[in-house]
Amino acid sequence: MPAQQKKIIFCIAGVLSFACALGTAAAIGTQLWVKGTTLCKTGALLVNATGHELEKFIGEIQYGLFHGERVRQCGLGGRPFQFSFFPDLLKIIPASIHVSVILFCTVLIVFALVGAGFFMFNAFGSPYETLHGPVGLYLWSFIGCSCGCLIMILFSSEVKIHHLSEKIANFKEGSFTFKTHTEQFANSFWIILVCSLVHFLNALLIRFAGFDFPFSKSKDSGTITGAVDLMY
Repeated sequence: MPAQQKKIIFCIAGVLSFACALGTAAAIGTQLWVKGTTLCKTGALLVNATGHELEKFIGEIQYGLFHGERVRQCGLGGRPFQFSFFPDLLKIIPASIHVSVILFCTVLIVFALVGAGFFMFNAFGSPYETLHGPVGLYLWSFIGCSCGCLIMILFSSEVKIHHLSEKIANFKEGSFTFKTHTEQFANSFWIILVCSLVHFLNALLIRFAGFDFPFSKSKDSGTITGAVDLMY
């Protein structure tokens, strides 16, 4: 492939990596990772609410990695409540998983920036081998894609397996019990998915530029090696 086309491909990959870093950084600070509704089970059972009457006992909840908000509905109108994971909810959440999600988000930002820098370096500079050449570009893209996948897996397990929304809804509730009514991942979670796909796309762009995948052996080198062996 001509050098000019390779420069264009590397520039595109670098811009995409930089956009992923900005998107992940913005996603970390928002509370748009999970949105849902919670049902005040105790209040609904007290009045035997059914059908449209249940709407008076359905509140809202949304949260991110650091903070969130829920609206408590127990038949007397909505009462908003702000909360933060550190240090308010640290005792009731799976702290190790939650901290791991934040850590991998940080790693994703760092390696997205590193990848963007090396993509631009390969486009406009004089690339040299290992960490600055094609092998390094594959490495940064692979690490970024892996971190994005780990973030989604860990956060999904925290929400679905450990019932994070119910734990938050029942935080400091003495006589009332809340149950998750609806729950869905919001924009910030899907930004991480897009970033993972972008890093995978960058690896394909590197291959499209004419560089083989790392540790792959060409048939020509094998043929030449075999011929040399026969000479001896």
